[in-house]
Amino acid sequence: MNPKNIKINLLKYTAKINLKNEKGTVYIFDPIRGRYFVQTPEEVVRQLTVQYLLNDKGFNKNKIAIERMLVINERRKRFDILVYGTKTEPFLLVECKAPTVPISEDTFHQIATYNLALKVAYLLVTNGIDVYCCKMDYAEQSYEFLHDVPFYPEVSS
Repeated sequence: MNPKNIKINLLKYTAKINLKNEKGTVYIFDPIRGRYFVQTPEEVVRQLTVQYLLNDKGFNKNKIAIERMLVINERRKRFDILVYGTKTEPFLLVECKAPTVPISEDTFHQIATYNLALKVAYLLVTNGIDVYCCKMDYAEQSYEFLHDVPFYPEVSS
């Protein structure tokens, strides 16, 4: 594994994050799911990543799914973010971790396991500090780490 850490300042999207405080609990708004969730470090990373994909990479809000269940080897799993391409094919799978969780081979193993069922073109892993993205090559059964996150297909064509 030869990952390339992509330099992205996700914190610049902090102003786009909507928070509310109810009875001492802070909630963060998810524009994809259209409601508030308890603010956890992982949820903050997830929402900052969503803002990055929408604002910098031209991703379509209507083609993003968050925290949906999938079944792999008869076991239920939940992915963080899945972006569908222009023909509703899975395009980009994102695994978010809290900033205190280092990105490791276990993190890549987790997202690769999810990808067994999805077969996306790109995988992205982030803890809000470190960002890694790779392009899958199913014909060669390999992957290549990228220097940047791809743009949404409608934008780049």
